[in-house]
Amino acid sequence: MIRLENFTENDFDQLIEWVNSDHLMTNWAGSLFSFPLNEESLNWYIRETNDLQKSDALVYKAIDDKSGETVGHISLGSISRKNRSGRISRVLVGQNAHRGKGICCSMVSAILTIAFEELSLHRVALGVYDFNKSAIGCYTKCGFTEEGRMRDVLLYNNEYWTLVEMGILEDEWFTKNPNSTKKTA
Repeated sequence: MIRLENFTENDFDQLIEWVNSDHLMTNWAGSLFSFPLNEESLNWYIRETNDLQKSDALVYKAIDDKSGETVGHISLGSISRKNRSGRISRVLVGQNAHRGKGICCSMVSAILTIAFEELSLHRVALGVYDFNKSAIGCYTKCGFTEEGRMRDVLLYNNEYWTLVEMGILEDEWFTKNPNSTKKTA
């Protein structure tokens, strides 16, 4: 079981260790950060985050309940309370040994629980590069639907990357998770 906790300054070193190549950095964050990741960038990244009532971004570390180990990172940003929407980004299972074990799906499910049950969002979107087949499989398993592609959206080492846009609506989430409860006003 995975639980999400606020990502803080105490978690910077772990994330910096995980994001250890320019390719991984670009796949994880697009052009938001420059490699190598550093504390100054991460301080900016978490500024004014993690207030469920006010922030437009929530940034989390993922903890394995059984071992207590931090195993991943995920954020929900572009939160629009007016439009009841948000966007999952910067999803990372930290160590190769933890990949392929369902941690990504657990992290995404946990953040969707926050999005739909705590924040009462109507729509959550994300973008994933088309070569990241395991992530696309995870997101599909969690209920996301491919909504389109942005062809050649990012140039990396003289090669263009295509972004797959995916989304899930609240009714789809609650149908897939019948034991979930919608927050009432």
